[in-house]
Amino acid sequence: MRFPDPAIEIVDDRFRPLVVGHEVVERLWTGGRWLEGPVWFGDGRFLLFSDIPNDRVLRWSESTGEVDVFRQPSGNANGNTRDRRGRLLTCEHLRRRVTRTEHDGSLTVLLDSYDGKPLNAPNDVVVHSDGAVWFTDPGWGIASHYEGDKADEEIPRYVYRIDPANGAAEPVIAGMDRPNGLCFSPDESRLYVVDVGHIRVFDMANGRPVNGRVFVEMSPGGPDGIRTDTDGNVWASAGDGGPGFDGVHCYHPDGTLIGQIHLPETAANLCFGGVKKNRLFITASRSLYSVYVDALGAQSP
Repeated sequence: MRFPDPAIEIVDDRFRPLVVGHEVVERLWTGGRWLEGPVWFGDGRFLLFSDIPNDRVLRWSESTGEVDVFRQPSGNANGNTRDRRGRLLTCEHLRRRVTRTEHDGSLTVLLDSYDGKPLNAPNDVVVHSDGAVWFTDPGWGIASHYEGDKADEEIPRYVYRIDPANGAAEPVIAGMDRPNGLCFSPDESRLYVVDVGHIRVFDMANGRPVNGRVFVEMSPGGPDGIRTDTDGNVWASAGDGGPGFDGVHCYHPDGTLIGQIHLPETAANLCFGGVKKNRLFITASRSLYSVYVDALGAQSP
């Protein structure tokens, strides 16, 4: 084992304080088919993550290091997060809906249609501090039979906001190609949304996104899941670019690439977790990875 881990690359000196010198990237588990949607449960000391084609949600235990099945079938679950009451929110490709798992284990459907037509295939989800649920609906899950059932899209590929008071759905972003991962800045003054090959950023005005623009272009591959830390840095999973690109890219709030965590697999999504929220968990193709960083996840879900 070499310190520092050569898989952790400092591109800009602003990344140096975020690197733990004696830390290495660990592969915690392998055996999935396409892993996605990691979400940390600190009260149970476990991580949930989706294995979409295998139609299951898996659970990694911090105390034992073991992985077991949390839910199967899962509706080809993709993105997951927690709401402000600690309940699991899940985007399901197969049933084309967003669900909430209640504390007693029962499921509540938050949304499965808009304007009388079925959703495309909800992909990723995040919760605002006001309790509103925001999710993307790019349609990847109905593009083939691999992650759901192949079907035609009947509505545009919106980013939605579900009102916490009445459950009404509102398309808040239109015109993107395939809106995917999304997250807020620590003070929620910005919303970041992944599209094909780049990340877009929106200013938040009166609780709605405005002034959309490209935050960063990513090539030769592209981004998928994203998170911010408490300093506003954007951590993006990266894939389909091969060695030197695949893994995690960390961007300063000004859009500068400051660091990379290189992986031998395409990274699909990530989240912060652990006791201090300073452990970065990464779902990458068929494996689950983690690395401790000197940064704290910005949002508790």
